[in-house]
Amino acid sequence: MPKISFFDRLNRFDFVYFKNLITEGRKLLNMQERRRGTRYVVSFPVRVKWKDEDGKQITEEGLTENVGPRGTLVYLPRHLPNVGSKVKLTITENPEDEISVPAEVLRLERNASHPQAALQVTKQFTLWKEKVWDYAAEVLEKEQPEEYEDW
Repeated sequence: MPKISFFDRLNRFDFVYFKNLITEGRKLLNMQERRRGTRYVVSFPVRVKWKDEDGKQITEEGLTENVGPRGTLVYLPRHLPNVGSKVKLTITENPEDEISVPAEVLRLERNASHPQAALQVTKQFTLWKEKVWDYAAEVLEKEQPEEYEDW
């Protein structure tokens, strides 16, 4: 049996390490950002409706945390729908012109003090973009930066 030198072992280790590093890097690339546009940090009042496992209609009111071109992250203080649930998302910012779209729950943040649901709009993308996402951009554009006082 041939004797393997320290340097031969080191090179084999480096190759295996490098190969694993590349494999992990490819996995990370596949997990790259999938959002399709800017998320605006804006708080709009919302109403979310869905049916629970028993078929009971649940209605929860909350606030958006941020708004993107295809969805939103919402704070719902009492109940959260399950991941994968179909919901009806209504932006109630303007009572004269409420915007309702169907959405799906992508993920949940079950923080006891600030529960959130990430919702992806499943239809009526143009309505969402024009009436909610573009409006969020306008709202933020009109905001004046806070004046900082020197102490």
